[in-house]
Amino acid sequence: MSEVNSEQVLFSTLQTPSTKRIGVATLNIEKALNALNLNMVQLLAAQLSAWQNDDSIVAVILDGAGEKAFCAGGDVRAIHQASIASPGEVTQSATEFFSQEYQLDYLLHTFGKPVIVWGDGIVMGGGLGLMAGASHRIVTERSRIAMPEVTIGLYPDVGGSYFLNRMPGKSGLFLGMTAYNMSASDALYVGIGNYYLNSDHKATLLAKLPQLDWQDDADTNHQLLSDMLQSISVDGLAQAGVSQLEQHQSLIDELMTGSLVDIQTKVQQLQQHVLEDKPWLAKALKTMQAGSPISLSLVHLQSSFSSELSLAQCFKLELGLSVNCCAKADFSEGVRALLIDKDRNPKWLFSDVAAIPDGFVASLLQSPWEESLHPLKDLH
Repeated sequence: MSEVNSEQVLFSTLQTPSTKRIGVATLNIEKALNALNLNMVQLLAAQLSAWQNDDSIVAVILDGAGEKAFCAGGDVRAIHQASIASPGEVTQSATEFFSQEYQLDYLLHTFGKPVIVWGDGIVMGGGLGLMAGASHRIVTERSRIAMPEVTIGLYPDVGGSYFLNRMPGKSGLFLGMTAYNMSASDALYVGIGNYYLNSDHKATLLAKLPQLDWQDDADTNHQLLSDMLQSISVDGLAQAGVSQLEQHQSLIDELMTGSLVDIQTKVQQLQQHVLEDKPWLAKALKTMQAGSPISLSLVHLQSSFSSELSLAQCFKLELGLSVNCCAKADFSEGVRALLIDKDRNPKWLFSDVAAIPDGFVASLLQSPWEESLHPLKDLH
């Protein structure tokens, strides 16, 4: 068992003029772009649970150390090591990390009190899972937000099955397929962000927060915070710029409609035309074409999940899918190529989508646990 390093997440509070306080949690591994490891997940879950039950805490802020990233994702190297040591098996390492990460995300979604995420810089994968769970999601001119799991043989997890399918048109499917890096305006358009501030407004925000007339009622406090953020973000919204996703929603919908083979055919045809006027799209489609065929199949399947699925049902489904990806899909090879050896030349299990055997993708959806033994059985 790894030694607990309490310095990996820093906790403090802001004192208001009354007895009420605001909790501040800062992800603190700047050199790793604040990527989440199991220790950080456990520290956050414990402190957030304590703050949730502390009547003197009226709101919580999550941010990341440094200016480059809020959180660049999950630190999956330990899971990778366990997976290559036990090929074909669902490992304890994968089960522990994903189940505890998803419980943390679920806690944020259901926290009750206002939760602010300062989504400045890189927000990817597991970082986006934290952000999506917050009630007040601030983006800045430096925000770069993505779900890049197709590049490591995974799929948009951390609740992606819930929030991607609630985005405009086919934009959620596009984001999952292409790992497209959203700007602040893109994030506002699809609902990942709901407030825009310039990065140099953080000090203003931290100065104004304690001065609000915080009450004992969480709904009142949500409204107080929303009104304050709205008042200081009005000028910034114009600076957020044009959203490529919004501007090209009809093109995205057209590209992402149909079977996965249909989509790939349309992408290949589009790539044959010069995309000089749309470098953002050219890069996104190139990433999609290089991604894991299994991952692309999973993202496409994920987009068909009913929006009737509850948040808890999505996390339960994703946990089985994630550990199965580690055991018998492209995850180990994707992590090796991108994060371990860094040769960026993954040898995917299947050469393309057409080469995936019938039933293989469906088998990844089979839960490794009976319902009564599911690690997330208590989520409701």
